[in-house]
Amino acid sequence: MNLLKKISVILIAAAPLLLQAQIIGKFGEPLDYVSTMVGADSKMILSNGNTYPAIAVPWGMNFWTPQTGKAGAPFMYEYNSDKIRGFKQTHQASNWIGDYGQFAVMPGVGKIKFTEDDRASWFSHKTEIAQPHYYSVYLAEYNTTAEITTTERAAVLRFTFPATDSAFIVVDALDMGSSIKIIPEQNKIVGYTTKNKGSVPQNFRNYFVLIFPKGFLNSATFKDSILSSGKLEETANHVGAVISYKTAAHEKIEVKVASSFISPEQAERNLLEVGNADFNTIKERSKAIWNKELSKMAIEGATIDQARTFYSCLYRCMLFPRKFFEIDASGKIMHYSPFNGQVLPGYLYTDNGFFDTFRALFPFFSLMYPELYSQILQGLVNAYNESGWLPEWTSPGHHRGVTFGAYSAALISDAYIKGIRGYDINKLYEGILKNTVSEPPKDIRSVGRLGVTYYNQLGYVPYDVGVKENTARTLEYAYLDFTIHELAKALNRPKEEIDLFAKRSMNYKKHYDPSTGLMRGKNKDGSFQSPFNPFKWGDAFTEGNSWHYTWATVNDMSGLIKLFGGKDKFVNKLDSVFSLPPIFDESWYGYVIHEMREMQIVNMGQYVHGNQPMQHVVYLYNYAGAPWKSQYWVREIMDRLYNAGPA
Repeated sequence: MNLLKKISVILIAAAPLLLQAQIIGKFGEPLDYVSTMVGADSKMILSNGNTYPAIAVPWGMNFWTPQTGKAGAPFMYEYNSDKIRGFKQTHQASNWIGDYGQFAVMPGVGKIKFTEDDRASWFSHKTEIAQPHYYSVYLAEYNTTAEITTTERAAVLRFTFPATDSAFIVVDALDMGSSIKIIPEQNKIVGYTTKNKGSVPQNFRNYFVLIFPKGFLNSATFKDSILSSGKLEETANHVGAVISYKTAAHEKIEVKVASSFISPEQAERNLLEVGNADFNTIKERSKAIWNKELSKMAIEGATIDQARTFYSCLYRCMLFPRKFFEIDASGKIMHYSPFNGQVLPGYLYTDNGFFDTFRALFPFFSLMYPELYSQILQGLVNAYNESGWLPEWTSPGHHRGVTFGAYSAALISDAYIKGIRGYDINKLYEGILKNTVSEPPKDIRSVGRLGVTYYNQLGYVPYDVGVKENTARTLEYAYLDFTIHELAKALNRPKEEIDLFAKRSMNYKKHYDPSTGLMRGKNKDGSFQSPFNPFKWGDAFTEGNSWHYTWATVNDMSGLIKLFGGKDKFVNKLDSVFSLPPIFDESWYGYVIHEMREMQIVNMGQYVHGNQPMQHVVYLYNYAGAPWKSQYWVREIMDRLYNAGPA
């Protein structure tokens, strides 16, 4: 029976090599089962994953990707596109956040074309190879093949040209005051790009260097042109360069590229990751790195399609948060601080929103990558020292105002209680406590706790005091207070402090409405918000409705079951999540957001797998004595919503 089909996951990080080889040998190398295209068939109104094919090494500082959309477009690679505009060094963690420190390289033949639209070439997935360590595509417009492979901070691009005296390569440093310079006697292009979607210090730059294998036939720098009052004018805001060659048939031009957020000299130093190695050598090194990491988890009992899905998802788990630190000439770990603009010692990781990742990704790290987790927490200490706040959604490292809840508390508590060390836990705890008493400052909305004064006084964030998403905040704050309570105990903090957070962790009960059996907004005077529509998204909740957030109490499931009146009533209510029609009220937003449409079209009732706050719900049957229902819905979700295709 399909319901009884199982996939057993074997953790083999410390397994003997022979056993490891036997397990993995059933499927071949894990890398062979990874598709980087999973989730790339997405658009603004409907998400199928919101991903792009990242060519990288695990947690590398720089990724590369083919670029079908214009620079700045939220979806830089859309699977249903017909043209490639360039190959971009990217740091985009989310299409909703945007990119930074980006520049593009594009080969061509014939008349030189600089702008993104002009230089774009038709391509087909039939001639495309997309793997974590390697990408290749045939650019039909130019009868040219482009290939990419990478290290942590460098890459090698290889272009195979036809016989021509008009082969060219464009380096587009993009806009926002970027700079570029050609050094013909060294076969080199250097510059920096400042294009970013974050609030960063004035000295923010991504310095880059490109080394070419032979002298240029011709070279020139370009400034993008704009039309103003009917006249063509130049602007120094958007710059690039082009070099040209005469090539023989099938001649390969290998371009070595690196970048640095610290300095031009550091960019040259980062290029040593490639050194004298050629394209194929770097490709094999990157392949070995991926296979080593992917091989730490092996599967048995899976079909080929399930194996592809598993390893493709595992690849995604090894991209973010990315390294935002570099190694100086003396071998010391250094980073550019996007908080104060200084170059400082120590680790820093970025491009991660803890609202999205504290529930599953970081617990995975705690089991499989405790050393990585320790480095990330060292980076949290540095971010706190440099900015005065613990980071919650950082890209490129500066605080982004797109989340709430101060979820760093969950990361820190989980790691410390599981025995992960190597960081200043007292400094981190100081930052945690600051969040529990501080409203977010006007310029950094993701730190602190909005409505915290009400929460600390009343035990909940009221509906009628102008704090949006108020009920979701109470429920999330209560869970985070539970994690702080656990950490406070582990740190032997004063008893009154431990008791305070234990008490606050029960605040979720204040929003339970026994008349509806759901969580509901509550006014300052203690009355429930009315009229109440449990299908209304937003308003009292965050990207969801009452049917989604009623189950947010992951720290006290026995208490929640008791509120419902026992296990039978709890199970019946859970059943309703999946049996209700997938209807929604979008009036608070004024339009249908993509999560609503995704819930509607998968036809699983009010269950929203596309948004994090509900992804644990299918497991809750286990707490109420009906594990077979969890088994049914887990398998249904896996089979219906996951595959190794672009959707």
